[in-house]
Amino acid sequence: MTARPPFELVPDPDELGHVLDHHAVPGRTAVVMTMGALHRGHAALIRAARDRVGPQGFVVVTVFVNPLQFGAGEDLDRYPRTLDADLATAEAAGADIVFAPSAGDVYPGGEPQVRIAAGPMGQLLEGASRPGHFDGMLTVVAKLLHLTRPDLAFFGQKDAQQLALIRRMVHDLDFPVEIVGV
Repeated sequence: MTARPPFELVPDPDELGHVLDHHAVPGRTAVVMTMGALHRGHAALIRAARDRVGPQGFVVVTVFVNPLQFGAGEDLDRYPRTLDADLATAEAAGADIVFAPSAGDVYPGGEPQVRIAAGPMGQLLEGASRPGHFDGMLTVVAKLLHLTRPDLAFFGQKDAQQLALIRRMVHDLDFPVEIVGV
């Protein structure tokens, strides 16, 4: 482990790997996954991550508007993208880096042919009115967990169905990460 880098934007998965190789703290690396347009709730997640890993830990915030989560009639192009403001919010709340890849970086061959299926849990409540939404969410969460290599991943309890599905995926697929609800 070397000294922590200054806060920075990391847009590329290869660069992220390099940063993690040199700065992530074994046992004390956390991720907060977002689709951007950060607000007080996101800042609370980032602060909780910082508190949990301590000042010497490492906190990654992801900003990625996931096209797989948008169904027919849901306007992906109109989803707010406020990266400059997101960077300021993430830094003020205690993040070390923001990983903000493009869709082409996350899905280099276009939409993935293999995806995570939410199963019966994903067809209830919100999933009943948004078919495929939770499959897309779990697919990107799985990818981002692999890319960010955290020990801890922080998600809001406000999105209870999402949190339950992520916990189930991590349990069922033996991901080596603790899911923390805030």
